[in-house]
Amino acid sequence: QVQLVESGGGLVQAGGSLRLSCAASGRTFKNYAAGWFRQAPGKEREFVAAIRWTGANTYYADSVKGRFAISRDNAKNMVYLQMNRLKPEDTAVYYCALDRQGWGTLEHDYQYDYWGQGTQVTVSS
Repeated sequence: QVQLVESGGGLVQAGGSLRLSCAASGRTFKNYAAGWFRQAPGKEREFVAAIRWTGANTYYADSVKGRFAISRDNAKNMVYLQMNRLKPEDTAVYYCALDRQGWGTLEHDYQYDYWGQGTQVTVSS
């Protein structure tokens, strides 16, 4: 129904920055929330950031708070994740996801309905 495509990943040295983009196509739902998750090899998928439909409310994992910023442009069906002061422990595949419900804590991956294919972020020390 809905397709999500992430882009913007790559290799960067510690302390650098990247901006990830998530483009949504197909049917989308008004009032949906959007989130970013990441998964490193051998680890479970973890919450990174989320944003409500209006964009006025954002949420972050403690590990990225103050360094990452999530934003969205509903007119363009785009969600972004600006990542600054990257650390080697940020290395992971990053996924964007949409939650049709649009409310709640937005920290649990099982609450999301649509997922992208992921984009690799590698931070070297």
